[in-house]
Amino acid sequence: MLAAVALAVLSATAIAAPPVSAFTAHYRVLQNGSPIGEATLTLAPGANNTWTFTTASKGTAGIASLLSASTREVSTFKWVGDSPQGISYDYTMNSALKQKHRSVRFDWSSHSIDVDDNGNFHFATQPGAVERHTVPLALAAGLSAGKSSFTLPVAVRDRIEMQHYSAQGKQNVSVPAGTFDATRVSRTDGGDAFEAWFAPAKVPAPVKIDQRGKNAFSLELESWSAR
Repeated sequence: MLAAVALAVLSATAIAAPPVSAFTAHYRVLQNGSPIGEATLTLAPGANNTWTFTTASKGTAGIASLLSASTREVSTFKWVGDSPQGISYDYTMNSALKQKHRSVRFDWSSHSIDVDDNGNFHFATQPGAVERHTVPLALAAGLSAGKSSFTLPVAVRDRIEMQHYSAQGKQNVSVPAGTFDATRVSRTDGGDAFEAWFAPAKVPAPVKIDQRGKNAFSLELESWSAR
């Protein structure tokens, strides 16, 4: 009987395992191919089955360094199956010239979202909705589950935006942390150009992220550790 109980506990633990394991990862930040800063991404479990995903970055070169620019993004969410579902998001930017803050709050009891971003916006949510900061985790989780295409309901400033992404096959990617046989995922719906490379069998964090458009930047993995 004790053996049966132990087996049941182990089985429950396996079922509850998150699709992306906890990590701390360090990146170099580039703009137009030139290093401008550094970033640390952290995924950690929290209370009541919640998870926290944090990105802290600071400028180390160029204007970003001169202005002592830094940003901090904190997302709280729950895993629902193999996908994250948002609870809250806070963005803070500080520099010698200005400070900026924006936030997103998901109220699943009333199925509504409140956004504070140069004004207050209130709109209905959809199951599985996240905000932009959590998108790389949603893609990593989907790849780990064997998916090759993704439709994500993403809370932007004043609405839910259905964003579409697709795996584009394997590609060798060289970053400071090494060379990885990674899966490249691209946004395919005509929104801001976004690509990310993942090697979930080796590292839970993204290997590389390339965001183009108005706020263009790249993140390249330097090192990581499990939490």
